[in-house]
Amino acid sequence: MKGTSTKERKIEGGEEQQIFKNRRIEATYSNGSYTVGWVLALPKEQTAAVAMLDGKQPAIPTPAGDPNAYTLGSIGGHNIAIACLPKKRIGIVSAATVAANMVNTFPSIKFGLMVGIGGGVPRKGSDVQLGDVVVSSPSGQFGGVVQWDMGKAKEGGKFERTGSLNSPPASLLSALSRIET
Repeated sequence: MKGTSTKERKIEGGEEQQIFKNRRIEATYSNGSYTVGWVLALPKEQTAAVAMLDGKQPAIPTPAGDPNAYTLGSIGGHNIAIACLPKKRIGIVSAATVAANMVNTFPSIKFGLMVGIGGGVPRKGSDVQLGDVVVSSPSGQFGGVVQWDMGKAKEGGKFERTGSLNSPPASLLSALSRIET
């Protein structure tokens, strides 16, 4: 499918920069064009995700067995496929199903993101608040994300970890190091 882009590249000081101009460039997108998958649990999260896009791209054909509804676009030159969990079907099984369909439909996805507003009820002043940005990083033997259902609640409000998600790829951890300074 074809779309349009108003980006132009400019070399300045040895760095390539993308600059927006009033110039239309025809671009062709296919299922192999998308390298970032972004899964969201709630429609309000999807609204925020779509607002983050530099530009939207036209829909492209998906396999008959993929029920996901995708919004396609780009941020900073990265083509992104966005999908929200089906209404009233939140949880890890639904998220895994959406993600599995996404990587089947878009085989070039290198990074998968599960981004959302968080489902907990924060205590004022001590927990993550709406609007905070949280990025996981490995700690000791754990990959960085502690999933609420990968542990056991113990007496006295203690939590015992019984597993963790994989560590993010080295390229994302390098980018995290760069923005932490």
